[in-house]
Amino acid sequence: MPSFLSVLNPPASVTVTTGEEILRLSQSGSLYTARDVVVETHPSGGELVVSVGAETTPLERIHLRWPLDLTAETAAPDGLRFLGDAWERGYGDLEWRGLIPERIMPWYFLAYDGRVTHGCGVKTQPGAMCFWMVDSRGVNLWLDVRNGGGPVELGGRTLEAARVAARQSAPGEPPFAAAREFCRLLCANPRLPGQPVYGSNNWYYAYGESSHNEILEDAHLLVTLAPGGENRPFMVIDAGWQPLSGGERLENGICGGPYTGGNPRFPDMPALARGIRQTGARPGIWIRPLAAYPDDPESLLLPLKRAVDPSAMTKVADPSIPEVLQRVEADFHLLHEWGYELIKHDWATCDTFGRWGFQMGAALTTPGWHFNDRSRTTAEITLDLYRAIRRGAGDSLVIGCNTIGHLGAGLFELQRNGDDTSGREWERTRKYGINSLAFRAPQH
Repeated sequence: MPSFLSVLNPPASVTVTTGEEILRLSQSGSLYTARDVVVETHPSGGELVVSVGAETTPLERIHLRWPLDLTAETAAPDGLRFLGDAWERGYGDLEWRGLIPERIMPWYFLAYDGRVTHGCGVKTQPGAMCFWMVDSRGVNLWLDVRNGGGPVELGGRTLEAARVAARQSAPGEPPFAAAREFCRLLCANPRLPGQPVYGSNNWYYAYGESSHNEILEDAHLLVTLAPGGENRPFMVIDAGWQPLSGGERLENGICGGPYTGGNPRFPDMPALARGIRQTGARPGIWIRPLAAYPDDPESLLLPLKRAVDPSAMTKVADPSIPEVLQRVEADFHLLHEWGYELIKHDWATCDTFGRWGFQMGAALTTPGWHFNDRSRTTAEITLDLYRAIRRGAGDSLVIGCNTIGHLGAGLFELQRNGDDTSGREWERTRKYGINSLAFRAPQH
């Protein structure tokens, strides 16, 4: 069996997409160059560190390729089976499959030959959006270093795009155990809660139609159903509590700040947190961090053209702007000061990319748009948003809902592993819930 560990060595070829052309870089040891573009692949401590720099050339994607002859294995009766990850949460689409050259496998993949499990991936919190593709003749790693839907302008700085890691299991090690060890390798410094987190979230029957008193009733019911002991359940208030802009009804329970308080159905948010705690539960709350404020000028917003359907897109603040990050941090700090011990944040990936994870594919977003700050990659801008959330939340637990798990690992204690299950449709629960639990469980 050819070893997938070859990805820890400098690749056989590197090409760079600038937006106007494809540059084939010349190799000299671990350096690859063309014009002012320099890509370095430096083996270090069992990893391959991939960095890229350019003075003036705008950059979109870096393609690294390692030759690997899999012809004999794919011709075998059982063949190889591959499991990839997802851009953000799963959508009932995670599975072991055969060799499919056009298959996009974000962040990492596992290959199982019936005896040994091989893992190839990039470590968490990279500077690029990364995905793998495998064909019968080799392994490909694509590093998307774009800024929104256009090239990034590095301006002479060097970007650490990714740290490549690989693992080969011992013969007989079960694939699930091998996957757990590989995920542990990819995230050396996870941020974990002190105790298991469990409880209730009112979205799955209320869907944005709730109130102060209904939340307290839910909390009382939750406590009667929860086990005893010091680890108390969370009662999480989902969308529907936010202040109304101009007094209008919440549209689908979704809107932004300013978060000076709740709305008429939620008149006193700090008092509600205290009330939940008095029932014996722990208070949690939901927020959409990038939803624009009603009076935000266009200069603070992302362009609507990034969306699959611009007419259906809510106005969203641009997370590359320092003022926006300061506001996000302040919003999370306010929720923490109100007494909420868990903060669930939602929509950030869809708001940024203009599409859900199952729509992203290799394109990720609509081409032709960019952030206000064009000098950083989308991955870097997303990481800065996540760090602002982390700072603002203080010691409150943070759960990401529509978040990029590979970027949030190490910053958030919890992340949704799948799209919404349902209090009304069992088929949706079966498809999204069970599939995501099965194939994201190794990340736990």
